[in-house]
Amino acid sequence: MFRERGIELKTPGQIRAMRVAGLLVGQTLELLRDAVRPGVTTADLDALAEDNIRSGGGTPSFLGYGVPPFPASICASVNDAVVHGIPGSRVLQEGDVISIDCGAIVDGWHGDAAITVTVGEVSPEVTTLMRVTEESLWRGMAAAKLGGRVSDISHAVESWVRSEGAYGILEDYVGHGIGSAMHQPPNVPNIGRPGRGPKLVRGLALAVEPMVTLGTSETRVADDEWTVVTADGSWAAHFEHTFTVMPEGAWVLTAVDGGRTKLTELGVPFGGE
Repeated sequence: MFRERGIELKTPGQIRAMRVAGLLVGQTLELLRDAVRPGVTTADLDALAEDNIRSGGGTPSFLGYGVPPFPASICASVNDAVVHGIPGSRVLQEGDVISIDCGAIVDGWHGDAAITVTVGEVSPEVTTLMRVTEESLWRGMAAAKLGGRVSDISHAVESWVRSEGAYGILEDYVGHGIGSAMHQPPNVPNIGRPGRGPKLVRGLALAVEPMVTLGTSETRVADDEWTVVTADGSWAAHFEHTFTVMPEGAWVLTAVDGGRTKLTELGVPFGGE
């Protein structure tokens, strides 16, 4: 079922089907988190992800996506690469930080999530950047309520990041609707005033993904036509979850526990199964 602006609303059964895809993504990312260490290549991580997705009955969302076709199953973005990094021969070094973005399709439904992981010990400012970025994701989802507006999420993300320091928040790359396709309306910006944009209604699934840097929000696309890097060379963090708002509360479809632990910590009702 589609509403205005081409927004796809899912039935409760379809949301449960999305949970299957989301759980596979969440489990794959936890597997990759444990695999990150000095000496591992980004191609190693990609192979591990593809095997786990296919073994779990899914298909990688990213492989062959877009123009030029994306050549891998995950995005692996290291240090000053923010998003859309192509896995390859790069060897992870002690002190690096890597954003891993993963998507899977199961029975025609998509899940999409991302984590940022340290490679060994990193500087305190990078650790703080990661904490601020991940927390802003959860604050954004916690701000979503049935009858609210998409920009309530945007405002919560921005407000948290701004309250924590002078960080760059990417504006050209945003979250999105998700369901029977990986990218759908509406866009979910990471900055904005509350009370704007499409209404948050039952059956709407969104991927929220703050991308935050230690410098400015300016970026450029590398020669591979995919990798987005910071214009000033500053390091970045990226976290993402696919979630929906049920009558009982929020349900984070790509979190292994559905988001119960963190949402409860934030005082937000959990709406999952």
